[in-house]
Amino acid sequence: MNWALFHRAAGARPFWLASASAAALIAAPVMAQADVESPPSAEAAAQPNLQTPDTAPTVSDAPDVKGEEQVGFAADNLNYDSETDVVVADGNVQMNREAIELRADKVTWNRKSGQVFAEGNVTIKNPEGDTAYGDKIELTDTLRDGVVENLLVVLDNGARLAAVRGTRLENGNIELENAAYTPCPVEDNADCAKNPTWQIRAVRVMYDRTKNKIRYKGARVEIFGLPLIPLPGLSHPASSEAGNGLLVPGMRLDRNNGFEVSLPYYLRIAPDRDMTITPHFYTSAVPMIEGEFRALTDIGSFRVNGYATYSSLVPLNGDAPDSRRRFRGYLDSAGKFQFSPQWSLTYSGRIATDRTFMRRYDISRDDRLRSTFALERIGSTSYLSIAGWATQTLRRNDNQGQQPIALPIIDYRQRLDDPFLGGQFELQLNTLAITRTAGQDTQRAFAGARWDLRRLTAMGQELTLTALVRGDVYNSDENLLTAIPGYRGKSGWQARGIAAVAADMRWPFIGEFMGGTQTLTPRVQIVATPPIKNLDIPNEDSRAFDLEDGNLFAINRFSGNDRFEDGARITYGLEWNFSRPGFNISSVVGQSYRLANKSNLFPNGTGLTDRTSDVVGRTTVAYRDFLRLTHRFRLDKDDLSVRRSEFDVTIGSRSTYAVLGHSRLNRDILLLGEDLQDREEVRAGGRVAVTSNWSVFGSAIVDLTKRADAPLNTADGFQPIRHRVGIAYDDECLSIALTWRRDYVGTGDARRGNSFSFRLAFRNLGF
Repeated sequence: MNWALFHRAAGARPFWLASASAAALIAAPVMAQADVESPPSAEAAAQPNLQTPDTAPTVSDAPDVKGEEQVGFAADNLNYDSETDVVVADGNVQMNREAIELRADKVTWNRKSGQVFAEGNVTIKNPEGDTAYGDKIELTDTLRDGVVENLLVVLDNGARLAAVRGTRLENGNIELENAAYTPCPVEDNADCAKNPTWQIRAVRVMYDRTKNKIRYKGARVEIFGLPLIPLPGLSHPASSEAGNGLLVPGMRLDRNNGFEVSLPYYLRIAPDRDMTITPHFYTSAVPMIEGEFRALTDIGSFRVNGYATYSSLVPLNGDAPDSRRRFRGYLDSAGKFQFSPQWSLTYSGRIATDRTFMRRYDISRDDRLRSTFALERIGSTSYLSIAGWATQTLRRNDNQGQQPIALPIIDYRQRLDDPFLGGQFELQLNTLAITRTAGQDTQRAFAGARWDLRRLTAMGQELTLTALVRGDVYNSDENLLTAIPGYRGKSGWQARGIAAVAADMRWPFIGEFMGGTQTLTPRVQIVATPPIKNLDIPNEDSRAFDLEDGNLFAINRFSGNDRFEDGARITYGLEWNFSRPGFNISSVVGQSYRLANKSNLFPNGTGLTDRTSDVVGRTTVAYRDFLRLTHRFRLDKDDLSVRRSEFDVTIGSRSTYAVLGHSRLNRDILLLGEDLQDREEVRAGGRVAVTSNWSVFGSAIVDLTKRADAPLNTADGFQPIRHRVGIAYDDECLSIALTWRRDYVGTGDARRGNSFSFRLAFRNLGF
């Protein structure tokens, strides 16, 4: 058996004598090519030493040399035998040639044969910053070819290579006997010697100059001193470029597929092209193949990722499983291209053969797959976008024919300075076409202009004036296929005009408070809009509305363009901020009052059904990097009952922390067809550092929605969705994690149950 393991990003370094032809030997003894070899002999059983010798290199006294044939030389004592033409130097011997520095206790130089023998605390440093140590070195006077006893090479990045014996042959090939490599520290924080977390040992390492490749014999990975992973057939290119080979395998155990082993193989097609092919083998499912292709071009980059298998499918509608096998898969691609400083193209595409494939193989838990593209031109004062998107639903009860396909979406905006009052104009042109294979089709176009002026008064008030006008044209058909009447609009051609004026005033008051600074800012906004034909227009992009702190002071509180809030209203609120070194609190609360009743525009439970809105707000508390708490709420205007509450907190350090979250949405909606239903859930996660390297972690999601709030909910008050618990080890060069996950809700052939995964990552190897 002959394997090749790919070393993705090891930097090339010269050998102990800075031979350019031996460039990557000491950089990547990580993954080389090897044949299975018999146990090493007694001579080879000597262990290489990765610890740095006590004698450190001294400052060089040897003179600098300029010519390639010149050697700089310095020593405490120097003897020359003219008959044998032998030079013997001892006592802090130093030699320089071609930026290569050699130091030793004693050096014997035979000028006739050109041989150099260095003994005692030998140190050689090359121009790249790598340092080699040895007990005895035999080499030529070029300071390149030779033999080293008890070799240790310390790279400038901290990685180390040690060997009992190293030899450079006449043809430029290099052999190391009983070698070891590690990128891990060999000293603890107290500068005491320790064993590296992991290292690779091999009976022999061979560098083939002609093929520019490194091969290993008898290689194995030792973790915590234990020889755990044999590496028969290990190899990698002797350069900084990536090479073909096997990546680190993955292992997993779950209820759906049984025990899984994945074996990714990396294929280097060109310097700017590569591919990874990963077969997945299961004990309870047929194999699956995964592939990823990546490319870098002169104007951008893109990737294509796909999965494919041939297996049976469990329907979502509760029918009996179909034992017939069929093609199942998933395709994902994304990229960006920059044609010029202004023009760019971005795209992403996702598609699956069925609704449970991605959950069955734990690829993603998304319930919708969206494919998009956007051709954009961004100028200093203008913006143009030509875009489109389509959605594939993976939800159980969604009809794919009702999913919209938007093509094209064209949006153009131009900003102009106001030459009269000093404000700013923004002109906008927009068109949208939405098509459904079994649903309502809608086309829209509008043109609009907006003017904004911001001024500071003499009393410190910040005043913003806004005026906008817009004209819309719509055409739609098959409107009755839309389930919710408020979204349909009237079929055929419809037109409307929109105009609005607004004045927004903020008045900040700043002062000292409890050793810090507080800012209290009352805010008042007045918006006036004449009556608008809203319900005659199809609603495609302004659905699932909910009043919150983010849209309370918006001119149009709907998220899209198909709905625009008309009438006159006043919005008032209060912002408060307190700050001192390392600590900050910010809060906002507000409410609005509409002069005219628009109950038919906003669905029940949105917070804007009546003339007086619900009270909304947000509070954020931050203490250094240790605590961050955010709470958003909406309170009923009549009895202050909680209609919406979102609580998120992160507390702790990088090594030990907790993340907690709670969401409650009680919209009190009678219309079951509304997009946003009542829901309550709690989320928790965290990590605890047991030691400096070992930690335990976990997370959980629980559905707390009561059946009285959501009649279609299968649970009543407590339904675990998913939890995860694991243990991990992390240091400078190794990461190990064992995770247990349990899913409590199954969908089709993505059954509920337990799954276990094991992750092993060798850092500093580019895995």
